[in-house]
Amino acid sequence: MKLKKISLLILLITFSTIAQSDFHIVGKNNESVTIPFKLVNNLIVITAEVNGKELSFLLDTGIEKTILFNLKFSDSLTINSVKKIQLRGLGEGEPINALVSKNNLFRLKNVINPNHTMYIIIDNLFDLSAKMGIDINGIIGGDLFKNFIVKVNYSSKKITFYDPKKFKYKKCDKCTTLPLDFYGQKPFINVFVENYLGEEFEVKLLIDSGGGDALWLFKNTHPKIMIGENNYRDFLGRGLNGDIHGIRSKISKLKIGDYIFENAPVSYPDSTSILTTQLNKERNGTLGAEILKRFNVYYDYPGRKITLKKNGFFNNSFLYNKSGIEIVYGGEMLVKEKRSRFSENNSMEGNSITEIIYSYGLAYKPSYQISFIRDGSPAQISGLLVGDFILEINGKPAYNKKMEEIIQNLSQKENKKIKLLVDRDGKHLKYSFFLKSMF
Repeated sequence: MKLKKISLLILLITFSTIAQSDFHIVGKNNESVTIPFKLVNNLIVITAEVNGKELSFLLDTGIEKTILFNLKFSDSLTINSVKKIQLRGLGEGEPINALVSKNNLFRLKNVINPNHTMYIIIDNLFDLSAKMGIDINGIIGGDLFKNFIVKVNYSSKKITFYDPKKFKYKKCDKCTTLPLDFYGQKPFINVFVENYLGEEFEVKLLIDSGGGDALWLFKNTHPKIMIGENNYRDFLGRGLNGDIHGIRSKISKLKIGDYIFENAPVSYPDSTSILTTQLNKERNGTLGAEILKRFNVYYDYPGRKITLKKNGFFNNSFLYNKSGIEIVYGGEMLVKEKRSRFSENNSMEGNSITEIIYSYGLAYKPSYQISFIRDGSPAQISGLLVGDFILEINGKPAYNKKMEEIIQNLSQKENKKIKLLVDRDGKHLKYSFFLKSMF
């Protein structure tokens, strides 16, 4: 399989350092700014400018600073006041090399920081684009939230930044408002969970809009955090410093203010994957986007509170991958496409004759690759291997699907038959299996 490769170029220019400033709203209407976002696998993706260059960012309340990565030749930009550092985050690997850059102009429509500090990862070890199936150039979190009241409307896929000095809350009988605690610029919320023994207890969770799962709980941070009998070991995701593995199960009950979720999915990451989280000794886990997307949310960092109102996603079933395989974007591949055009001619009798003319051409299309297979899963038993490129799913070309569509295909009801055509070292092979629930 031939993949299209693009080289990387970053231009580094050093300027005199000036004081870091905060984000603020500019323009005549400086009370609020609303921008659209894409919702991809439960996660919020926004478009912003860095030093005049348009890039895509994951909006992540679980981080404090802005991080850039996955910059290609076409993303070449100027970054200022640079020095080398090392970054540590979630994952089982070692710290990674990065650059810290000050005095950058960051613009999100009329929300601007003229002297923004960013961290740039200069290798390809951390690549959200492969996981999400679209280009992601960075992550932004606490830096952007700390000076605003931020409304995230998952229903309309819009986010609004309000000047807290000019904002007035409207009466909302169906809303729940809860206090926020902060560790640095990371927001934490206290909620109640019930374990499989029926014991209800309070936990402190990081609110992480950049985490796709519903709930993570950290073993050994509370005596009542217990893993139920119905569980399985799985790949949970990739952090800044490597892969994250752990146990998946279900929690009997999750209570967030007046809202209750029963049998919500929960993950228990391995302790080696979450070493950096232990800096906050009170933290018991993470509340992720699979839960957050079920609300329209007001994040009020200045007022240290969060307001939730359930939306149309609230009663949706919790979906999880029943195939046992993880899919990543595998680059672009050349695909032979059938094309058609119409040609109109006049016959000798004066009638108009329309002719359909077919031709074939080559086009670059996205490819999807198997990056992980769970032991004992339906996919593994069928004979699929890590590294296989998926060409077709149930007889339809995979390159015509978005990443989230493929994940939905693999998250359907139990006993749904999945047929895959894969490319393995240039050979086209067929496999099939039935989705299997683990609970």
